[in-house]
Amino acid sequence: MLQAKAYPYVLKFKRPGGTSRGVLTEKESWMLEVWDTENPEVVGVGECGILRGLSADDRGGYEEKVKEVAQRIHEPLADLYEALREWPSIQFGLEMSLRDLELGGKHVFYPGAFTEGKMGIPINGLIWMGTQDFMLEQIEAKLAQGFSCLKMKIGAIDFEKELECLEFIRQQKSKQEIELRVDANGAFTPENALEKLTALAQFDLHSIEQPIKAGQPEAMRELCAKTPLPIALDEELIGVFQAEEKGKLLDEIQPQYVIFKPSFIGGFKGTQEWIDAANARNMGWWITSALESNVGLNAIAQYTATLGVEMPQGLGTGGLFTNNIDRPLEIQNGQLFYKA
Repeated sequence: MLQAKAYPYVLKFKRPGGTSRGVLTEKESWMLEVWDTENPEVVGVGECGILRGLSADDRGGYEEKVKEVAQRIHEPLADLYEALREWPSIQFGLEMSLRDLELGGKHVFYPGAFTEGKMGIPINGLIWMGTQDFMLEQIEAKLAQGFSCLKMKIGAIDFEKELECLEFIRQQKSKQEIELRVDANGAFTPENALEKLTALAQFDLHSIEQPIKAGQPEAMRELCAKTPLPIALDEELIGVFQAEEKGKLLDEIQPQYVIFKPSFIGGFKGTQEWIDAANARNMGWWITSALESNVGLNAIAQYTATLGVEMPQGLGTGGLFTNNIDRPLEIQNGQLFYKA
């Protein structure tokens, strides 16, 4: 008989992480451990990673819901998963823990070339918002570490200074040498977004994530139609739970790219629904972690490695925390490896 327990785990940032929604100093997660009473030494571990103010399931009753799942762990997975459809981060923690248990509790979710250490996943180097000097310091460090794709958070400091940072990168490296992505986290308005996108486009950017706040589909559709710079939907996907609604959203907005955070969209199963919808419409996509600990990042990376991805993914967040949980993940020359 299956049993489970859930407990909180608060991750502490090594240094504050700046976004357009504020500065992060810690990140809340819940760990879900599952075992069979007939073989209690084999334990599956999953992470329910929530970002306050952003996750669809950031609402009252979260702690109670995680603990309820632990109590109902013996129920059929399909029923339990469906009951959690509007609690996507808990869905993911449940799915992760049971898959880990099924495969022996060794934190290997998708055995293959990645978990055998035979292949890496290309990832972007993340540049956090902050003072211009801090951002330039990060940029130089990522270039020195061999990254071929950088993602810069914008929208929190003076826009002209952000443009200067991008100009600095382009003075060092051409678009053939470095792919540049920016993430506005909804910082622009429908009125000024096109002007800002035009200013950004001069630096040969790959794409911009979520230029305006989610929940403005008509304005976003118009922006995607007129933009000089490819747009990637990110926060726009949060709270869209049914497969049919996912397709409708993509049809309505017609973005150039879509970004999938498994903790936000229902784990492996929810992510696959989005991938299928994007592929059916010939839309580009990539997968990004949502500041999980290495527990969640490890599972996301292994899943991503099965998808045949070639463009850089957003899986470079493993080194952000002082109290991260050990998993055999390592970044080398802009790629994420599993050290088998």
